Amino acid sequence: MKMPETAMVLAAGLGKRMRPITETMPKPMVKVAGKPLIDWCLEPVQRAGVKKAVVNVHYLADQIEAHLKDCKGPRIVISDERELLLDSAGGIINALPQLGAEPFFILNADTFWVGDEADPNLPRLAKAWDDAAMDILLMTTRFDQATGFEGTGDFVADEEGRLRRARDVAGSPVIYAGAGIIHPRIFSGAQRGVASLNTYFDAAIATGRLYGLPMVGHWLTVGTPEAIDKAEAALSALV
Repeated sequence: MKMPETAMVLAAGLGKRMRPITETMPKPMVKVAGKPLIDWCLEPVQRAGVKKAVVNVHYLADQIEAHLKDCKGPRIVISDERELLLDSAGGIINALPQLGAEPFFILNADTFWVGDEADPNLPRLAKAWDDAAMDILLMTTRFDQATGFEGTGDFVADEEGRLRRARDVAGSPVIYAGAGIIHPRIFSGAQRGVASLNTYFDAAIATGRLYGLPMVGHWLTVGTPEAIDKAEAALSALV
């Protein structure tokens, strides 16, 4: 497929695990190696030539809005959730008028990756997209190429890349790496309100239309204040 022109950046979370830092700033503004998380997130979007990034905001939203006014990458559109935090799918549904009718990238504003300069991950996702077979394509990572992840893994992929929940099938688990492509048709008829993407992941699994693509490079997730040091150490080692 051609490169999606739009990305949805999920930046509205409360960042409770990042307290006390997030008592005074939203999590996407927390700095790792001198750079806010949301800047790490937007850099690959800019490099891929995406024209528009829709960023949802809720907690301490003014700080994110002010910071993004100086963004030199894609055109930034703010999706305002100040009145009610809508969760991952709810935030996307609320922003659908800005996202359009074609497949779009999704990215979590508190995870990022490095080391894919020779084979960038977002263009790889676009190249791998198969509209006839897929409703959702998620970027995945192995445990040995991740820093900061504390879980047991999210999905298991079959030989064709279809994903199923790791809890439901045997195999080597992979981590959902906070980026992917979604076709907006999956939200057809959805009402605005609080909703999780996990519901839509499960629906796509049930129809065999949730796929994964192993990422290139190293993935970092920064969920707690202690994780900042780990992320910065990993970045230093990778440079």
